[in-house]
Parts: sequence; C-alpha cells; structure tokens
Amino acid sequence: MTTHTTRGTAGCGSGPPTDARTWRRCRLLEAGFQESLADAVAADPLFDLHVLLQLLDRGCPPELAVRITAPSPGEVVR
Repeated sequence: MTTHTTRGTAGCGSGPPTDARTWRRCRLLEAGFQESLADAVAADPLFDLHVLLQLLDRGCPPELAVRITAPSPGEVVR
C-alpha cells in the first residue's frame, strides 16, 4: 500500500488518532478523498479500508473505489 501524505488535513497531523473512525478518515484524506466522502466511508465499518486503498494505488478514482466496495444492502457488522 502506498503511503499518501497531505498536509493540513483536519485532526490528522497532531499525533496518532485516538479512535478507529478518525484513523480511517485520516487514511482516506491522505489518499486523496474529499472530506465529505472520507467522513461517510470512515463512519461505515462495512467498508474495507485496505481494499479501497489498494484500488486507489492501482489508479482507481476514490468515488469509483467506493462504489466498487460498497456494502450490500442489508449487510451487517459481525
């Protein structure tokens, strides 16, 4: 996985995030997601963040990567 860095992403530059949602959001912002999309994906634990980032590393735009990896309707967290 490629490490992407973006300076100035809110809440991501002042040390390690303290919760999983913030960590997920920071990784998505660093990878180039717009804030609103990063917030929505980070809040949904059914999205596999590693798969999303792998798609981005292969040149897939963030919006398409989210569509490809979107959870099925009715899917639940176990």
